[in-house]
Amino acid sequence: MGRAVIIVLAAWLGLCNSALAQTAPPPGRFANWTSAIVAADWRDGADRPIQAFDNARRDLVKGFLAAGFPRATMVDYSLRPDVAEPTTASDVIDGLNAASGRGTAGCLLYFTSHGVPTAMVFGNEPRMTPDMMANLVRATCGARPTVVIVSACYSGIFVNALAAPNRMVLTAASRERTSFGCGADETYPWFDGCVIETLPTATDFLALAAGARACVARKEAERGVSPASEPQMFVGSEMQLRLPTLRFNRPTG
Repeated sequence: MGRAVIIVLAAWLGLCNSALAQTAPPPGRFANWTSAIVAADWRDGADRPIQAFDNARRDLVKGFLAAGFPRATMVDYSLRPDVAEPTTASDVIDGLNAASGRGTAGCLLYFTSHGVPTAMVFGNEPRMTPDMMANLVRATCGARPTVVIVSACYSGIFVNALAAPNRMVLTAASRERTSFGCGADETYPWFDGCVIETLPTATDFLALAAGARACVARKEAERGVSPASEPQMFVGSEMQLRLPTLRFNRPTG
């Protein structure tokens, strides 16, 4: 091959590589993050099966994937037992541990369920208390930057147990209040629906929290429910600095 041909070929390959570098998307800010969305109940207040929690799980997965969380390190579970191959609480914990071994940069854990003043329903197993949740998050995420979202009545009970410098905690209600929308005629629990509604335009977790809380307040005012659920948020000192850099993926142009 002549020298001139080699020079032309090298120049062409250089142009191709340059074009690929310009068009290839940069690694996402949530690359190598573990994420998990868990629908931990499947019933309304009268123990009748409903779809609202599973609807939320399905569409929260879509929303967080669009925001930049990779599917390879994301797991999602439904703890409803009325299916051919039910998932147990132990299966969820094992799955979280496995996912945390694949995604080691950070954690997003989202739970949607019913709650009581002392705990959250977690399938047919003993209810998830704040101490149990704290142990689960510690074992799964350790010192990584971590966002925990708990959608349930009285879910504010988890804030103090989960509070740490490396964490953001967002709950659907205060420790004394119920949340709304867990009925057969609802597509999602209201808080989950507000997260799903806000996700496509939220720029980061702080914007997501603000938008979801405003959405919940609007829904409650429109429906005339009282007392208000009062979603809670905690942001640790390390996360206060980190969160503005953790921007969600959004289409450009």
